[in-house]
Amino acid sequence: MFTEITHRGAQFSGYQVTQLHLGGGTPSFLDKQQLARLMAHLQSHFLFTENIEASIEIDPREIELSYIDDLADIGFNRLSIGVQDINKEVQEKINRVQSTTFIASLVARAKELGFSSINLDLIYGLPMQTFDTFLATLQKVIDIDPDRISLFSYAHMPALFAAQRKIKDEWLPNAHAKFDLLRLGIEFLTHAGYVFIGMDHFAKPSDELSKALKSGRLHRNFQGYTPKQHNALLGLGVSSISSIENVYAQNEKDLKSYYRAIEKNQSALVKGLVLNADDEVRRAVIHSLMCNFQVNKEHISEQFGINFDNYFAQSIADLHTFELDGLISMTDTHINIADRGRLLVRNICMSFDQYLTQPAHQMRYSQVI
Repeated sequence: MFTEITHRGAQFSGYQVTQLHLGGGTPSFLDKQQLARLMAHLQSHFLFTENIEASIEIDPREIELSYIDDLADIGFNRLSIGVQDINKEVQEKINRVQSTTFIASLVARAKELGFSSINLDLIYGLPMQTFDTFLATLQKVIDIDPDRISLFSYAHMPALFAAQRKIKDEWLPNAHAKFDLLRLGIEFLTHAGYVFIGMDHFAKPSDELSKALKSGRLHRNFQGYTPKQHNALLGLGVSSISSIENVYAQNEKDLKSYYRAIEKNQSALVKGLVLNADDEVRRAVIHSLMCNFQVNKEHISEQFGINFDNYFAQSIADLHTFELDGLISMTDTHINIADRGRLLVRNICMSFDQYLTQPAHQMRYSQVI
């Protein structure tokens, strides 16, 4: 990775780095010395702004409490902790047994050290997860008092992930039960005072994400929702994805292939895509729906030199089913997602995705929940 950092740093020498995120769930496998070396190498090849937001994902099973102090010393000021679920039976089924008390201690220590944002990741739809067990998990998470909470859907893909092959289908909640878990999460967290951000994030009203949502400044990238708009998102490491202007690119997903590519070319890019004009129009519409729950048809028409209703005639036809269900409303100037429709934002956005082979209104909602 150091070789890739050196190479990419030279290519992007004119850019200022305002946000840094170490993700993938495994950064905390590195000890303090290794993380410090990595941060120093990044700083020597990229121009960090003085008030850079430096965040890291940690696995509470792999660290001691003092690790939070180490992170602060190195320069991290934001934290995301993978919790998933607090119920012991659920944890055992997904091979992720961890202490709730210890997680609370990590959050408390991070607050003492002045971390500006602390996020906890939860997953709904896990094996053995029920309405009652998930309700208990949500209550404990509220007691821990993070600044943000992410609520992601469990994707059961045993053909791709060997570890999931140990999970029996009968352990998983059915589509209706999973939908109830999602609705429970949204209702419970909003009742507890968190603001529902987009499709899968929650934040305290004082958090910058909540403020961005209220002022219409919310944006979304591969890492989730963000209050800042960036034209360049540079990915480093195995399987990382970059988004630069109208270009998307991904590194090798296999570690050995990544090493070979770096040694040979100093780059591990394996595939990429340049957006065409149609892609850019559709990206803008989908982004607006995901971030603002509405799209201003006049603004899109003016921005891209199109007639919205003519250009998206098929998409609008697909949306009529959602309109009949009371999930959206459509006027001459706007498409608005109703409060109840926010549970199905992905389905609604699929109406504008020309790469899908099946119309969004024909898809079962459970396929994307």
